[in-house]
Amino acid sequence: MSDIRWGILGTGWIASQFTSDLLATGLRVSAVGSRSLEGAREFAGRFGEPTAHGSYEDLVADADVDAVYVATPHPMHVENALLAIRAGKHVLIEKAFTVNAREAQLIVDEAAAHGVAVMEAMWTRFLPHMVRIRELIAAGALGEVRTISADHNQRLSADPAHRINNPELGGGALLDLGIYPISFAIDLLGLPTRILASSSPTATGVDRQTAVIMEHEGGAQSVSQFALDTAGPNVASIIGTEARIDIDAVWFTPTTFRLIDSAGTVLERYEHPVVSRGMEYQAFEFERMIAAGERESPLMPASASLAIMGTLDEVRRQIGLVYPGE
Repeated sequence: MSDIRWGILGTGWIASQFTSDLLATGLRVSAVGSRSLEGAREFAGRFGEPTAHGSYEDLVADADVDAVYVATPHPMHVENALLAIRAGKHVLIEKAFTVNAREAQLIVDEAAAHGVAVMEAMWTRFLPHMVRIRELIAAGALGEVRTISADHNQRLSADPAHRINNPELGGGALLDLGIYPISFAIDLLGLPTRILASSSPTATGVDRQTAVIMEHEGGAQSVSQFALDTAGPNVASIIGTEARIDIDAVWFTPTTFRLIDSAGTVLERYEHPVVSRGMEYQAFEFERMIAAGERESPLMPASASLAIMGTLDEVRRQIGLVYPGE
């Protein structure tokens, strides 16, 4: 790994998880920025006292920061990412990349203009079991992949003011939960050629429960289902003409899977213990990119993030979900 110095922009739950995984695996967190100095100092006190900044502007101006992790709510991603990019920092942006494809394009264009690396923090793509799954598919172990199914159901806060229920903060199941199975399907099957979405709203007007069927090149299909008020199994399957892969709960975190042939015989049981939450693997890749002088990751290129945001835009169009300010 390179000796990259990270700056954490935002001090919420996901920022805490990411910072904890970085420090647990020997990576460097140099500074943290919050909207208040008190919040930054509280966060820094829990994580080895990195430099605390009472504004995002001060964080990105810090000469001891090489890469910025944007961990604010979705509607703030474009503003925060552009702030860091224009300060010459490499930027890892929490998923979903932005609220819509238009904002995503702004970030990608600005990163290219300033010559900095940019990547969506879709951490699942970099986990060991996902690396092995792509190897098996590439080797033809499943035959022709025909179907992918994945769910992401959680029982989250019912408070109308909570971020997940608040349209002003990009709330709803789609951007927080649905991004996982939709990105997963596009990773393995490519962009959809047709999208069919159905949804039920919350009282606050964001999507409570949504299902998305996508057709992909060659007739393959993916089925993604997600909800924010029901706890589900959170498993996934990849079904091919010769075999299938059943990914155990929770499929988008470090977990196990089985490769099962068409007769029901288990051909491989995959286990790879991960002591952390697993968010460090995306940081390993981002640091590798920076050290190599690369500006995009082959596993999560900017073009993929743009395409995924375009897909989410179409899902929102079909279910009638519009965020304030769009």
